[in-house]
Amino acid sequence: MSYQLSCQGNSQILCYYANATHQIQVVRIGNIPNWCFERVVFPGQRLMFEAAAEAVLEIHTGVVTSAILSDKIPCYVLRVIEEVSSEFDLVIPEEKCAVLAP
Repeated sequence: MSYQLSCQGNSQILCYYANATHQIQVVRIGNIPNWCFERVVFPGQRLMFEAAAEAVLEIHTGVVTSAILSDKIPCYVLRVIEEVSSEFDLVIPEEKCAVLAP
C-alpha cells in the first residue's frame, strides 16, 4: 500500500504523527485540492506519511459515528528531519521549526 499520493506543484515532506490517546482517531488532510488522505490511527499507533508542506492534518477523536475534530496540526510541524551528510547544508526557516517538549 502506498502512503505517497501525488500532489502536483507541491514539494512533499515526510511527516510523523503518533496517537498518544487511549481512543481511536481518524486523521485526514482536506485542505489540498484534488488530494485525499485519511487513515484510522489506533491508540499508541504511529504513522509516517508524505504530504505537501502547506497541508494541515485534522485529528478526529472518539467513536467513528460521533468523532469530534480535536486538533488541526500544520504538516510542517510534523515534518521528519532526516539526517543529512556533512557535504550538504540543511537550512530550515525558524518559523517552520517546532520544538517538541518531552
